[in-house]
Amino acid sequence: MSRLLVLAAVVCAGLFYGRAVEARSPNIIVILSDDMGFSDLGCYGGEMETPHLDGLAETGLRFTQFYNTGRCCPTRASLLTGLYPHQAGIGHMMNDRGVDGYRGDLNQRCRTIAEVLHPAGYRNYAVGKWHVTKHTAPDGPKENWPLQRGFDRFYGTIHGAGSFYDPNSLTRDNTQISPYADAEYQPETYYYTDAISDHAVKYISEHREQSADAPFFMYVAYTAAHWPMHALPEDIAKYKGRFDAGYESLREERRRRMIDLGLIPADSELSPTAENWSSVKNREWELRCMEVYAAMVDRMDQGIGKIVETLKENGQFDNTLIFFMQDNGGCAEGLGRTPRGGLTERPSKPTLAPMSPETLQTSMIPEQTRDGYPIVMGPGIMPGPADTYAAYGRGWANVSNTPFREYKHWVHEGGISTPLIVSWPAGIRQPGSLVTEPGHLIDIMATCVDVAAAEYPAAKGKQGVFPLEGVSLRPTFSGNELDRETIYFEHEGNRAIRHGDWKLVSKAGKKWELYDIAQDRSELNDVAAEKPELVEELSKEWNTWANRAQVLPSGAGKKDKKNPRKKR
Repeated sequence: MSRLLVLAAVVCAGLFYGRAVEARSPNIIVILSDDMGFSDLGCYGGEMETPHLDGLAETGLRFTQFYNTGRCCPTRASLLTGLYPHQAGIGHMMNDRGVDGYRGDLNQRCRTIAEVLHPAGYRNYAVGKWHVTKHTAPDGPKENWPLQRGFDRFYGTIHGAGSFYDPNSLTRDNTQISPYADAEYQPETYYYTDAISDHAVKYISEHREQSADAPFFMYVAYTAAHWPMHALPEDIAKYKGRFDAGYESLREERRRRMIDLGLIPADSELSPTAENWSSVKNREWELRCMEVYAAMVDRMDQGIGKIVETLKENGQFDNTLIFFMQDNGGCAEGLGRTPRGGLTERPSKPTLAPMSPETLQTSMIPEQTRDGYPIVMGPGIMPGPADTYAAYGRGWANVSNTPFREYKHWVHEGGISTPLIVSWPAGIRQPGSLVTEPGHLIDIMATCVDVAAAEYPAAKGKQGVFPLEGVSLRPTFSGNELDRETIYFEHEGNRAIRHGDWKLVSKAGKKWELYDIAQDRSELNDVAAEKPELVEELSKEWNTWANRAQVLPSGAGKKDKKNPRKKR
């Protein structure tokens, strides 16, 4: 009898603990990676070693039809505010195009997740890439820097891209710093991905020491695996030979694994392969580009493992809601894939004056390394080290986006499809499940407001605030459906509307295409000519939304008149 009483007491205590964990608002961590494709992670069909993200997926949820905006700045604006990016003022990039949807700065008609959660008792931390303000200079306006938009601590970059060994606009809180004159953080080798992970761990630990009674929200925005292809030698070595089979074979391998994982239907077809592996020149260089890309993803996963382990050591993991997603599809941009300044090989010794440790790095593409080596580009310059700077190219981006069409910039599935992994042991009832309903990163803010029991404001002072556009994902944590039918997209004049299983989509200036996503997510069978009434209905709905959401004039962000070739 005594054993039964003890057992009953243990069970009751366990139930009480579980209810107590749920009763307290969870910690929330939103992790965003950069320029990665839908099928890169191991748990989404890729070859890369991502055991920590795979582990979160095994004990959490994987979404099979989650969407971003197709580009870095708009995704960040949308994710942070729960609005479509044009409503937040960032329909394109960090330039003011003279209309409210394209100011290149977060406006005052939006609130960030941090601003909304703060009154609910949350402490807020941000690490990594910010990229939602045009003001990146160390002494310029800071009203849209993290600490002015609700965060208590920040370590990261205000700008959107740069060297992983010497990132530009590196900032701690409100002060820009050089990683080589930073008394607070001096690793043996500075590598930005590690710095992001290490500061996330630091803030989690400090929060437990200083504010243990309060929940926290943390935004972890990695720059991996955005160009330049920079990675540490030990990580690159792990992938030597892994991609030797080439584009076509790897895409087919991924397609089969994705089917086996239940991520896509068994009859899913591959979109056309962008490049012919048998005719690729500079094959060793192309392979090295993908090996470095994989190493960048691997290192990010290692850092996420550190974050998860810290939560577990602190007893915080079970009641921490973690999201992982990507800002756009694989990047087909050709930056750094032709020689620069006539240099076709690395100099054997420094040719430029070294930079002092205190000098701030302000260039997205540096002219040199700290020790005086010029930055070199083009085939034959094997990527990875600090004096190289290149993107991995269209052929590999096509592999990353398996099985879909197009890339970053476009709103076909390859540009806007992202994994979404959700972990919350105390709040997810069916761990390991797949969620097949469409969702959008506007839903992240709505979910945070829901689980935090926060109040989303109607105004900030005398300034009205746009109402949230997303819906809470919380019903899916219990296996229930979402109450939403339609999602909208626009970037650089590329347009789309997803209504149920129908998707109407067009490239800038082109006619509408119509796809039944349930049967044809690779967008290979355009049925627009067969269903003109549906095309008309959905196009009118898109126009109504575009007028309401500050999207018009559509394509206002298509071209930078001052520098039409500039891409970030």
